[in-house]
Amino acid sequence: MKLNAFSLEDTQQIVSPALIYDLQIIERNVDRMIQMAGGAQRLWPHVKTHKCADMVRLLMGKGISRFKCATIAEGEMVGQCGAAQAILSYPLVGPNIARFIRLAEAFPKTEYFAIGDDEEQIRLLSDAARQAGMRVNFLLDINDGLNRTGVCTARAGELYRKAAAMPGIRIRGMHVYDGHRHEGQLAQRGENVRNDVLPVYALRGELEKEGLDCGIMVMGGTPSFPCHAGYPDVFLSPGTCLIEDYGYASSFPDLPFEIGAMVLTRVVSHPAPGVFTLDLGYKGVAADPAIPRAVIAGYEDAVTLMQNEEHWVLRMPEGREAERPQIGQVLYAAPVHICPTSALYPSILVAKEGKIVAEWPVTARNRRITI
Repeated sequence: MKLNAFSLEDTQQIVSPALIYDLQIIERNVDRMIQMAGGAQRLWPHVKTHKCADMVRLLMGKGISRFKCATIAEGEMVGQCGAAQAILSYPLVGPNIARFIRLAEAFPKTEYFAIGDDEEQIRLLSDAARQAGMRVNFLLDINDGLNRTGVCTARAGELYRKAAAMPGIRIRGMHVYDGHRHEGQLAQRGENVRNDVLPVYALRGELEKEGLDCGIMVMGGTPSFPCHAGYPDVFLSPGTCLIEDYGYASSFPDLPFEIGAMVLTRVVSHPAPGVFTLDLGYKGVAADPAIPRAVIAGYEDAVTLMQNEEHWVLRMPEGREAERPQIGQVLYAAPVHICPTSALYPSILVAKEGKIVAEWPVTARNRRITI
């Protein structure tokens, strides 16, 4: 997959490595996401991809008012931005139960939702809410095959009824994240999503017949949200497509999103014939993908020899050794996984028409802001 490198007019004062967002690409991605969802009101996008208050405000300017968060810090960030609703999409245990209560108290204009999959932990949350004189909005977390968190559909009805009876819990629906839906063909992805969600919808029907509130269903991630969009009365929670990375762009050609973030890096050494070293180690790009963890625009076929904390050593293909970039040359690398990459930088340089026009703090890169 060939990449179009960012083209910045002046890079002399940019310290590398630096995370760059292209504002126009990101705005196009947001507009496409809204169109594919059938409207901004259906979206509950995840903020873990960017962890950035300025990005939240951009989305709110497009009519999106609901957000999904992975951490209390992200929840605090969207509360500071005035979000209407926010899901803390991580099971609450230990001190995070009390922190969630404080979060809801601190931002009364934002309607916060907790998720969970364990009766004892939900009961602890209920008790904490009662002591604070409130009822917590709650979505039951459903495991539809990812096997990361959630209760399996066969056991979900029993747990839903128990949670609904807890005095500190206001149960409102279900949360279903299908991060295992990575089929490269849209038709196959859609068929597998259908098989996954039909039991969930059947359960919803049973619970509503019993008079239980099950009005909020939040489903999907970036690869699967177009599949869920065809089902009525469901909210969609993509995240990566806002920024887009090389991993998703190369794996899901059916998704019409552009890579909107690259890391500016420089060549620092020519340690051997045909070999060049960049100042982009795995402290500057997400280390969870297998090597290569990023792809360099214009040098997509360069082979990674090693990547350490501060160094990335590559070799030019055979026969092209003389074409290696010069020492000091600026290059642009597209991360394979943008979400952890964003958290490695205190701020993002925002480009428009070749110029840096803003610097956005990565507001929630730490797990605590004040709460």
